[in-house]
This record gives sequence, C-alpha cells and structure tokens, in this order.
Amino acid sequence: MLSVLNSSRPFTDSPSPAWLKSFRERLLRWFVAHRRDLPWRKTRDPYAIWVSEVMLQQTQVATVEAYFSRFLASFPTIAALAAADEQQVLRHWEGLGYYRRARQLHRAAQVVVAEHGGVFPREIDVVRSLPGIGRYTAGAILSIAHDDPHPILEANTFRLLARLLAYRDDPRSNAGQTRLWSFAEQLLPKRDVGAFNQALMELGALICTPRAPRCDECSVAQLCPTRAQGLQAEIPPPVRKVAFESVRAAAVVVEKDDTVLVVCNPAGERWAGMWDFPRFELRGEGPTTVEQELAAQVAERTGIKVRLQRSFATLKHGVTRYRITLDAWLATARGGRLARNAWSPRWVTMDELHELPLSTTARKIAKLIAAMR
Repeated sequence: MLSVLNSSRPFTDSPSPAWLKSFRERLLRWFVAHRRDLPWRKTRDPYAIWVSEVMLQQTQVATVEAYFSRFLASFPTIAALAAADEQQVLRHWEGLGYYRRARQLHRAAQVVVAEHGGVFPREIDVVRSLPGIGRYTAGAILSIAHDDPHPILEANTFRLLARLLAYRDDPRSNAGQTRLWSFAEQLLPKRDVGAFNQALMELGALICTPRAPRCDECSVAQLCPTRAQGLQAEIPPPVRKVAFESVRAAAVVVEKDDTVLVVCNPAGERWAGMWDFPRFELRGEGPTTVEQELAAQVAERTGIKVRLQRSFATLKHGVTRYRITLDAWLATARGGRLARNAWSPRWVTMDELHELPLSTTARKIAKLIAAMR
C-alpha cells in the first residue's frame, strides 16, 4: 500500500511515479470496459466537442443527447452556426436553459469565422479568449479533439480529485482550486490524454458520486486515501444549502382576433433574447386587484390596453434560488398601440409563435392555449 494511504493529513506531496502509473492504467482499463456510448464521443471534431461541452454545463447527459444531435443537424459547421440568426440558435436551444450559453456559443462561432477562417483554434490561450469558454472547456475541447496535454476540472473531476488527495480543506477556495488544478496536471499521461480526461469525468459521474459513492466498484479504490480513511461523506465538504425564495408571478395571454401578444426579453433580463407572454411578478401593493395590477403592467410594457378574463393555469418552476409559482391569465385587447421599446412587443399567430424561441414555461402556456382553441 502506498504511503499516501497511511496518513490522515491531506495528500499534499507529489504523487509517486508508481502511484501515477497504476492510477492511469486502472482508470483507462475501466473506461474502455464501461464508457457510455455518447454521440460526442464518436468524433474528434473540435466544433462538435465544443457544442457538447457547452450543452453539458449544468445539464444532465440524458437531456443533452437529443439536443446535441438536432443542433448539429441544423448547424453542422462553425460557419453555419455563425451565419445563423440568434433567434434560430435560441429556438434550437429552447428547453436546455441557461440561454446565455447559446448566445455566447453563437458569438464565439462568429469570432472563429471572422478571425480564424472558420477553423477552431488550437492554441489554449486563443481558445480561452472566445466568449463563454473558460479553462475547463478549453482544456476539454483540445485534449479530446487533439490529445493536447491540458488538464480539466469540472464538477465530477472536482469531487474525484479532492477524494484522491484526501483534501479536507475547502477545495472551492483559491488555494483548493490551485491544488486541484495542479494535481489534474500531474495526473495527465503522455498519450491518450483525451480518453484519460473523459475517463476521469466518467468515473466521477458514475462511480465517485456525491452521496454513497460506489467504492466497491471503483477501479482505483485501492489508491484512494479518502476511502482508506472512511471520509467519503466528508470529502469534499458539502456545499452550504441555498435559501430558496418564493415568488408569485403572472403571465398574461392577450388575444386579438387570431393573434396573441408577445414580448422579447431584452439584454439584462432573465431569458434575454427569448420571447414570452407579458410576465410580471405579483406585488399585491395598494388597493388594486390582481386584474387591475396586471392590466396596468401590460399597458406600461406593451402599450396595449387589456381586460383580464380569468386565470386558466398555474405552473411551478425553479430558477436559480427562486421557486416561482406562475399564474397564466387570459385577456382581451381593448385598444392602444404597440410600444416601441426594448421589449419589442408584437402580435403573432399561433403558427408564428411555434417558430419563436420561448422560455420553457411560455412554451407550456402556448401548448395550453392551442389545446383550448
């Protein structure tokens, strides 16, 4: 047994050559036998790998698989993505959430076309300068596409490496991040870097899980000081629980003939670039009723005077630290003129609504409206 397993202190020394050799061999052997068959693992195209990495940020693998294939079918090259309208890109991203990722991906594709002739760059610093690409994403793309020797550190490898180091301090601190990145670099093999980095992520995702890690099935368990000391529940230390805030909101479906009123969320607003029904947080201030409050807010934002009819659905969803209860209201237009402002209000038919990129809850409301017609 290596000396690292005989200490209750964090593993702060450099791993021995024997430890590194054993770890790499065990990990890669396990990966060959247990790797998941995922579409982005069937290519070395840096563009496809880039798209997958951006989609996988804060999103489950099972969700990403279908989106990845559809996205590449519509935008098969960097040039095709760069040439697309942002609304097209957002429509294909609809439902994945965190839409800033899609806008940054689109903008970065335009930079690659304008400054690199449509060829994804190979230099790590150049890749990191692209919109939306940080150290992890750049390293993942270049190591998987080209086997370039770049370390990675994301949610799954963050946890795995902290346990391999028995790092009991806060790995999220600056010192902890520096230590984990340094360790990730030390782990890199001379060959098959892309497979090795994917194996690290796979082991973290499938075996070295946050709760109840499957240590009995782990190919590197004998090399893990955290397991030897029984500290799996303590390393890494749990993240402080988020205090959720309850919010009551309303979305107003304003009808006029065969059209409905929609607005486009401007920059700085939640779901920027996505279309939605006029939506407002309910404050309940003063003597006004909900109907009066909503009518006043619709008129202020869109220029259209409305008469509220009824609430026809209540949807519950979460956004970051907010837990939102959303009431959907029907209303009819009574007059007014569309305002010319940052919200770009407009009347659209149901067919046109289908083509617009909508927030997840707006799409649900649109389907409810279609079913009622």
